[in-house]
Amino acid sequence: MTDHESGVPPEQLDDALLLKEVETLHRTRHETLLHGPEDALATHTARMTALENEYLRRHPHRVPDAGRTRAGARARGTDG
Repeated sequence: MTDHESGVPPEQLDDALLLKEVETLHRTRHETLLHGPEDALATHTARMTALENEYLRRHPHRVPDAGRTRAGARARGTDG
C-alpha cells in the first residue's frame, strides 16, 4: 500500500479527523464489499483496521453502551 492509498497515518490524525475517517469508511464498507475489486477491499480493510485500532488505543477505558452487550441483547430478546 502506498501513502496515497493508505492516507495520513492514524496516529497523526487529531480525534475529530480520526472519527471522521472511521465514519466515512464504515459508511462505504458495504458498497466496497459488494462492488469493489479485491485490491480496493484489501486497502479498505487495512485502513479501517488501522483507524479502529488507533481509536481503541486512545480510548482504552471507553464504556460500551449496555444495550450493545450480550446481556443487553438478551434483555431485548434478541441474539446479537
